[in-house]
Amino acid sequence: MIDFSIPAELAAERDRVRRFVIDKIVPFERDPRLTAHGPTDELRQELVELAREEKLLTVQAPEALGGRGLSHLEQAVIYEAAGWSTLGPIAMNCAAPDEGNMFLLSKVANPEQIERHLAPMIAGRHRSVFAMTEPDGAGSDPAQLATTATFDGENFTVNGRKWLITGANGAKTWIIMARLAENPHLPAGPTLFLTDGDQPGIVIERTMNTMDRNYVAGHGVVRFDNLTLPQSALLGDAGQALRYAQLRLAPARLTHCMRWLGAAERAQSIAVQHARTRTAFGKPIGEHEGVSFMLADNEIALHQCRLTIWHACWLMDQGEKARHESSIAKSYVSEELFKVADRCVQVLGGIGISDETVVEMIFRDIRAFRLYDGPTEVHKYAIGRKVLRG
Repeated sequence: MIDFSIPAELAAERDRVRRFVIDKIVPFERDPRLTAHGPTDELRQELVELAREEKLLTVQAPEALGGRGLSHLEQAVIYEAAGWSTLGPIAMNCAAPDEGNMFLLSKVANPEQIERHLAPMIAGRHRSVFAMTEPDGAGSDPAQLATTATFDGENFTVNGRKWLITGANGAKTWIIMARLAENPHLPAGPTLFLTDGDQPGIVIERTMNTMDRNYVAGHGVVRFDNLTLPQSALLGDAGQALRYAQLRLAPARLTHCMRWLGAAERAQSIAVQHARTRTAFGKPIGEHEGVSFMLADNEIALHQCRLTIWHACWLMDQGEKARHESSIAKSYVSEELFKVADRCVQVLGGIGISDETVVEMIFRDIRAFRLYDGPTEVHKYAIGRKVLRG
């Protein structure tokens, strides 16, 4: 039997999160520290302290590490509420890339790495990056990884160039993917390394100008110039980076969907209020069929997106990998939520393309979401292959 009910305790926590975001976080959307490159780290720290006071910080972390150990379905409900403001997940320390990195480290890191890197991240003290994407190499196809690592039996030496590295400026924990060369000591192939961000050899060349502005410190271009790391920097097993990346990316796709569903709901609520009060041709514009149909299409899309997310989360909570279902969710939800945001801009008319409301920012950020953790076309390719295999 299918049960779509939300337990009373979870519903109450959802409402508490939404109220926290509305009352404490939304006012910061006009803060000058929300820059064209995203929130500054100073703003992030201030927001984190507000969530800490409300005991809403990093609630998704395992209980053994100080969190509440939320299931995937519980995360879907809470993250949607947090996403009402693009600053909400940042305050609650469940925004990308930190949320996905914490998940990965909780599964792969050894006790020493957990103490040095994961614990401060869960406490909201450290930010992190996942350095995989490259200008001419790894991206949608991580097998094209061009960054190299050599190992002499004691130290790794990493060289290469990355870009679109979210939050690179000021991040204290770095997860780096590089292709380990053949050596007599360890298996070769794509490998993950875990290190501090202030290491000599990590060179942040610049921050890229992008259309989105919801990630702390924006997206950086980074060069590894003979970055020397000890053997203790190895994250997990050598040669297993692509497997670990999938371990991280399947749930991360869904958490993106959860957060942006909340933002799209916010845009819809603003459009609905406008349609009730703005008049044209003798009546509120919401009473005109052209506008009411757009709002109806939005409501349908929001409902379908939520169900798609919940189903994939439910499967993962049953112990399934749900890679197929998470790909379906990522491709469908990202496309539908972009349409929702676009229709909200249309309903708002002239003010929809201005910063009089947050809708134009949500519109731009959701457009970028269609590319996060794999563009729609890559997910559809994977979905199609599975369909053909039967």
